[in-house]
Amino acid sequence: MSTILTLLTIQGIMGAFDNFWHHELTENLPSKPSAWFELTLHSARAFIYGIVFLALGWSSWHGVFAVILAILLITEVVITLWDFLEEDMTRKLPPLERVLHTVLALNYGAVLAFLAPVVWAWAQLPTAIEYTYHGPLTWIMSLYAAGIFAWSLRDGLAAWRLRPLVVPEWQRRPFSPAMSKTGRTVLITGATGFIGRRVTRDLTERGDSVIVLTRDLDKAAYHFGSHARAVATLDDIAGHEPIDAIINLAGEPVMGLPWTAKRRATIMASRIGTTDAVLDLVRRLDREPEVLISASAIGYYGERGDDELTEENGHGTGFAADLTLKWEARAGIASAMHMRTVLLRLGIVLGTSNGAFPRLAMPTRFGLGAIMGSGRQWMSWIHIDDAARLVLHALDTPVLDGPVNATAPNPATAAIVMRTIAAQLNRPLFLRVPEWVLRRGLGEMSRLFLDSAKVLPQKAIASGFEFHHATIGAAVSRLLGTGPKRSRHGASRALTAWTGC
Repeated sequence: MSTILTLLTIQGIMGAFDNFWHHELTENLPSKPSAWFELTLHSARAFIYGIVFLALGWSSWHGVFAVILAILLITEVVITLWDFLEEDMTRKLPPLERVLHTVLALNYGAVLAFLAPVVWAWAQLPTAIEYTYHGPLTWIMSLYAAGIFAWSLRDGLAAWRLRPLVVPEWQRRPFSPAMSKTGRTVLITGATGFIGRRVTRDLTERGDSVIVLTRDLDKAAYHFGSHARAVATLDDIAGHEPIDAIINLAGEPVMGLPWTAKRRATIMASRIGTTDAVLDLVRRLDREPEVLISASAIGYYGERGDDELTEENGHGTGFAADLTLKWEARAGIASAMHMRTVLLRLGIVLGTSNGAFPRLAMPTRFGLGAIMGSGRQWMSWIHIDDAARLVLHALDTPVLDGPVNATAPNPATAAIVMRTIAAQLNRPLFLRVPEWVLRRGLGEMSRLFLDSAKVLPQKAIASGFEFHHATIGAAVSRLLGTGPKRSRHGASRALTAWTGC
């Protein structure tokens, strides 16, 4: 039995890596409606694994119980084969995931080969469950079972939440073009992204005609239906077509996988390459667009401590600063092409469907929220509603040109942000992740969590833009659907003191 439990220990390690690395970080399956059935299969398989780990770690199943155990083991094989088919139909698996699945299948086959004669022998005995103990392996199986039962519940809830979302978003959340058209045509890159989806809907609803550049035409159809024209390449746009404005939001997410040399190159190329393609389009259009709104980020400023930063401040150091500096320089070429060019330096965008907020709120709901580092570093944030509105404001406001900070007027420290979330959820906040742990585990990507940049939207306010969510308390309340009445034990007063609400 020790050989079987050792193989199951190896299976658990590989399975955990597969779940965390591929299903969570690489694919983010719990956020994809198309993955609802795959997550259902994962939940069922994880539940079976939990039973098997717990059963074999602490007991031997005789008679009828041995037959039940055999049925569970065979069911796992069926679910795994079904999962392979589902994955091939719904997403493209990277080579590492395919290799890992093969090794997992081989290892599980070895488990079954060793376990089959044992289960057969158990089936000949009178029906009973007998206690057994295998030393450290028993406790490893118990730890695995606890973790995998929790993961089964998590995947099951995600599948239940995603199932209704299979209906296209434009049908679930109907929107339609304004009856009165503005006559303006806007090209958007990154339209199916976090901010791009909101901007596309807003432009359409107010009467602009929208062309979206996307690598995934099915995804664009899912979000916008026929309300926006989708193109897979800018070569699909003819030179004589009138385009009045371009909003460039495309770029590989910086948060997620570690910043290896290859990933840095991918992140850089996704921004520079798309911007170059936009500039090439402008050069061959018969009439140049009036304005280019190009996304950037407050990573431009780097680590700046408690300094108050406006658009007048220079750039900092590090990969994020170098990335935004080169990105802005490339987009700035449009200025020499007689286009008004706005470089929108986005802060941490807070929304419920994506971005940083769900990653902060979810563990906090379970009482596992944590302050990163000292908590004294400044987080310059903006609510998704205000971010989308500011994009349109920049589009419509001729006085705005050059860099524009897209951040709320009241930055907050990391500790205040987490305390605000915890207070509005009525949850404790006692965990802290030391700075050295983040730096050791994430490398330079840890700067996303640890760098302090107190960025102020000076040009946006001067141009007349009004923020609907000016404080972190108001933003979190809107995102969570909470308010001061839900706070207990003085949490409402604490929120006022922390956030100025």
